[in-house]
Amino acid sequence: MKLVELLRSVMLSVATNKFRVILTSLGIIIGTFTIIMVVGIGKASEQAVEDQYKRLSVESITITKVRGPGKEGTSSSKTLTKQDAMKMSELLNNVKSVGISTGTSSEVANGLTTSTVSIQGINEAYAAITHLTPMSGDLFTDEDGTMRNKVVVLGYNLASLLFDGNVDTAVGSKIMVKGSPYTVTGVLSRIGGSGGISSGPGNMGSTSADDMAFIPYDVALKYTTGMGGTKGGRGGGMVTIIAQANDINSVKPAIEEITKYIGEVTGSSDSYSVVDAGSTLASAQQTSSTMSALLIAVAAIVMVVSGIGIMNVLMVSVKERTREIGILKSIGAARKVILLEFLFEAIFISLCGGLLGVLLSVFAPWLLSFTEISYLASLKGILLGLGFSVITGIFFGYYPAAKASKLKPIEALNHD
Repeated sequence: MKLVELLRSVMLSVATNKFRVILTSLGIIIGTFTIIMVVGIGKASEQAVEDQYKRLSVESITITKVRGPGKEGTSSSKTLTKQDAMKMSELLNNVKSVGISTGTSSEVANGLTTSTVSIQGINEAYAAITHLTPMSGDLFTDEDGTMRNKVVVLGYNLASLLFDGNVDTAVGSKIMVKGSPYTVTGVLSRIGGSGGISSGPGNMGSTSADDMAFIPYDVALKYTTGMGGTKGGRGGGMVTIIAQANDINSVKPAIEEITKYIGEVTGSSDSYSVVDAGSTLASAQQTSSTMSALLIAVAAIVMVVSGIGIMNVLMVSVKERTREIGILKSIGAARKVILLEFLFEAIFISLCGGLLGVLLSVFAPWLLSFTEISYLASLKGILLGLGFSVITGIFFGYYPAAKASKLKPIEALNHD
């Protein structure tokens, strides 16, 4: 039997049992759609991780408090104060600059326009290390923090939201931050991604610098995060310290110096996590990849269940068409021909389900627009989804096809 005739036979069989085929392929459709969605979400997550750290220089070293068995979930060792952190650039040979930040979430408002955003309290060094540069106006200074001046620098998107797209009018205006008036001194250049900002666990919403508001560190401690900000997050925002090594070759010795210094100040060198930007990025990417792999595994289980459905339908089809198989064999059809006919039918069902799943994935960005989940379409996801669907059809279709091919002509013809 020629290939064209085999395919025509498959199409006739599918056309005869359209409703059954549609129900069978539903699982494949959902499975393929799920795989594409998972890969897309995973890609977006990995991209977000890269964006989060891309503005940090390779000489950057992040220092954060380690959670432990101490009071209120924090480590029982002494906490680094701002003064302790700032001394590192003076006392350590391989550290040239130290930035510090603390974050919380709060409502900001300009007239009737309000939004709950991440508020970051930072010093000048932190802004320099993370490359926060204004497109208009200026950044505040450490002196503003010392004088407790209520000044704020807005991310581009936040400024556009609060001032109806007229970001140029933001500088010099007053906005309300946590119920108090703050003067806008500058608007940051649009960054995209997360701009190297670590917002901490206490923040809500977007962690992109474009969507955040920045105020002097000391002002944040007094008016937004509270004095808990100096205690590694107790009662306020989590404190993040970023040190900058002299150069790329100084990163490792700088980490050793910082770890030793922390031990001397706090009594335990393990009370803080000290990692360079590259290690942090690699760890975050690994976590994101692991989550994506787990979700793909879940989607694969959906495919397996769908494959069992295909097998069941083909087993029923073999039983219904036993006499047809007997006739084909009696006129000389080879065992291989019978096997391929049923196997092609399984592949056709699964491939159609896969293609419909791909078509459905076109609407994924629209569906996810109602959530805060990011999605990045990729060819890898489409190929992976289609690959899983075809493999499912082959794997679960082979047994019924092989069973059909082994039927003896006499028994098949005498079947009722």
